[in-house]
This record gives sequence, structure tokens and C-alpha cells, in this order.
Amino acid sequence: LPNNNISNDMNSLLLLIIQIINLFQFILIFYIVATWLVNFRVINTNNRFVYIIMDTLYRLCEPGLNYIRRFIPIFGTVDFSPIILYLGLWFVKSLLIEYWPR
Repeated sequence: LPNNNISNDMNSLLLLIIQIINLFQFILIFYIVATWLVNFRVINTNNRFVYIIMDTLYRLCEPGLNYIRRFIPIFGTVDFSPIILYLGLWFVKSLLIEYWPR
């Protein structure tokens, strides 16, 4: 029975990691949509509340996006780094689920 307890702890850790990845994926999608809305002037960053939200999203997402931008070429005005980051998170999540010790 002690081995089963360790297994449950490991599964709990897996679920926590997956939930953190899911949360970051959600934040990334929200950041992408918010930057589109700012660029198309649907929302205004002069509003203090909007500025705080955009600044928080920027601080959460840009480190990962900048890391990816160092390795991919520039395609004009199209930025593929959010897509690559999202797919990379999805891939890591799938690997964790598949190969996590049970």
C-alpha cells in the first residue's frame, strides 16, 4: 500500500503541472486576442485598467515568446511565435501524460 500512496502523489503532481500548462495556454490565447484588439484600436491602452491587464499579460507571455522569436525567422508582420509556443506547450503536456510514471 505505501507504493500506491506514492503513485497517488505523483498523479496529483501530474494533474497540477497539467493545470498550470492549461492556465498558461489560456493566458496566451487571451494575450493574443487582447493584442489584436489593441492593434485594431478596439480597446484603448490609455484606460488604466486595460493598461494594467495588458502589462500583466505582457510580463507573463513575452519571456516565452521572445525565446522562440530568437530561433524562428521573421515573416514580415506575421508573428508565428504564439502558435509555436502554444503547440510546444500542448506537446509537453501530451508527453507528460503519456510518459508520466504510473
